[in-house]
Amino acid sequence: MRRVLWVGWCLGWWLAAGALPAHAAPYEVEPESVGAQDLLALVEEGAISAETFSALLTLRRTGVDLGLASRASLYGLPGLTYSDVDALLRSRGGGSAAGGALTEAASRRLSPFLDVRTPGRLSGDARLMMAFAASDGLPPPLALQVRAGGLAGLRVGLLTSLARRTLEPPRWDARRRAFVVEAPGTSVMLPKLYVQWTGARASLLAGTYRLGFGQRLTLDTTALPSPDGFLPDDNLRPPAGLERACLVGGAGCEPEERLSDVTPDFRWDEGFRGIAGTVRGPLGTGAALSLTGFGSYQSRALARHAVLDRSLCSSSGRGGVCKAPDVWVRVAEGRWEKLTARTLPGMFQELAGGGNATLALSSRSHVGLTGWVARPVWGQEGAKLDFQPTARYPAGGAFGAFGLDAAWGRGALDVFFEGTRSFDAAPGGGGDFGAVQRTVLSGASRELELSLRYYGRGFANPYSGAPSGPDALEGLRVRNELGARLRYLHRDEGAWRLRGQVDAWTLPADGAAAGSAGTLHARASVRGDLQVRPWLRPSLQVELRDNGVGGMGACADGSRSEQEVEDLCASARYGVTARVRSDVAKGLTISLQYGHARVQAPETKGLRYDAQAVLDVRAQPLASLKLHGRLVWKDQDVSERSRLQQELRTALDVAWRVSSAVSARGRYAWVLDLKDARVARVPPDPPRHLFHLEWETRF
Repeated sequence: MRRVLWVGWCLGWWLAAGALPAHAAPYEVEPESVGAQDLLALVEEGAISAETFSALLTLRRTGVDLGLASRASLYGLPGLTYSDVDALLRSRGGGSAAGGALTEAASRRLSPFLDVRTPGRLSGDARLMMAFAASDGLPPPLALQVRAGGLAGLRVGLLTSLARRTLEPPRWDARRRAFVVEAPGTSVMLPKLYVQWTGARASLLAGTYRLGFGQRLTLDTTALPSPDGFLPDDNLRPPAGLERACLVGGAGCEPEERLSDVTPDFRWDEGFRGIAGTVRGPLGTGAALSLTGFGSYQSRALARHAVLDRSLCSSSGRGGVCKAPDVWVRVAEGRWEKLTARTLPGMFQELAGGGNATLALSSRSHVGLTGWVARPVWGQEGAKLDFQPTARYPAGGAFGAFGLDAAWGRGALDVFFEGTRSFDAAPGGGGDFGAVQRTVLSGASRELELSLRYYGRGFANPYSGAPSGPDALEGLRVRNELGARLRYLHRDEGAWRLRGQVDAWTLPADGAAAGSAGTLHARASVRGDLQVRPWLRPSLQVELRDNGVGGMGACADGSRSEQEVEDLCASARYGVTARVRSDVAKGLTISLQYGHARVQAPETKGLRYDAQAVLDVRAQPLASLKLHGRLVWKDQDVSERSRLQQELRTALDVAWRVSSAVSARGRYAWVLDLKDARVARVPPDPPRHLFHLEWETRF
């Protein structure tokens, strides 16, 4: 552990001293393609986080108007530093086009995220998506996204889906003391719908939306690095793989159905649903006031194990005393079976509301107040339901947060701060304090950031998007943490890019296991990309992760619980990934990547070595035709083939622009499980053939 901290400390000072200029983006990498399936592939291979995936999809759907967007919104674009953003704002203030401050390469890189609609002209798009597998015994799931706008400041959008595996909201059966639900059938769903109006001094949205403010501590559901108000929400997640066709345990399914797989329905995140509005205007000389309010009444899904039935509790319900209710599903006339682990839709209704007031003294200095409150409403009559301690929502009733954020900037320096108090009615809870402070030094194409954070043990805020480590307490990551992060980023167009980050944190109080207070965690990574020649673009990434408290010896004897192993026992990962990209010819690019990692994990009782190789080929034989092929080999623990993930995945994407207004895309993936059937603890999956089709029209 001391070695990792020493390396991180040296790396931080080395970068801060300016020995190496560095790449500038708040995301892990800048993806070469930003389609949903391309980003999903990067998540699967670990190149980007789920949060980055969500943020890039949100940016791609909503778009950023370079001529109107705020400083915070512009900073969310990949590859821009605050210095780059300020240059855009100055060019806008000087009367020239904001896009003129971008280089040709930057404009090309950012084009998928920009809103280039012409005001006063109706424009929009519609996308029809389908996913299926060769093993499916059901009709394929469908999803349709439609959005349009441009007239009178109006913008509308919707998401509808044909679902075949989605359950109806469960009902409470007092006799069984359990939930009952009908077997899923084919149904048409309309989970996302919004109408937005935007004027010079005000904007209003009715329908589904996301919103966030400040440093994301008090309130943020956007996943963007610097949210600034509300955004329309019509996002969805395409199926990433297959799921078991059988939904119940025991003998509820035929043997063939228990072993067969099926494509799941399209999924989506449940944001807010209701009304949100903003009014803004000048206040005195050089100052402006912005007021935002929102109200939401949203149906929330919940995993079965996150539900608590207080009538089955022998105590207050904390400490795992209360059992989660069973869920029974009808499989035949008069015959019921227990549903296996699954997320249950419509488990409760959430009534939420709040707002933000921000006084801006300039584009770089402001003071803001944010507050919100939410109350869950359980609709199952006769049941005394609440949240389990492991659920991300605080138990006991209403919860919320109130916070103050501020920013100040001059020259190359920007300072940000947000302090928040959460409150809830959980037994033994009541809320706690959290704080985030960022200091940023920004220059042309380079940026250094030092971020400090503290979250109390009782800081239970399910709608906080503040930075944190991956460890969670009672379903929440932004909780019981004291940490610091140093990040240095640089881009030198046409020459090289570099990104370095060191993050260390400790637990100020005990987590779920006694004795975990003071547990240290550290992560460090650095990635460099060189552009030597068009045919030779190498990159190298080094990653270190270490939580070095506890020691393997104290954890390998099997005397600790699973939660204690997670909280107390040492684990580490040291990985190196090398990549070479080559523009072989016009319209033909080949990339080869290999990563190797040394992993120390308590559950494996020793060391293991992971490996992953990726071959990526992109070709454009015609102006209207693009081809993209990927071959991915992944092996967790190369020394044996009986457990963990070991697979070979091949994918081929074909994108065809039928006309200026119509395009089609198809994706085929073949997945082969490489585990040895003779020794595997779980039989390997049969070869899987996955398909995704998409048809898009623009107007």
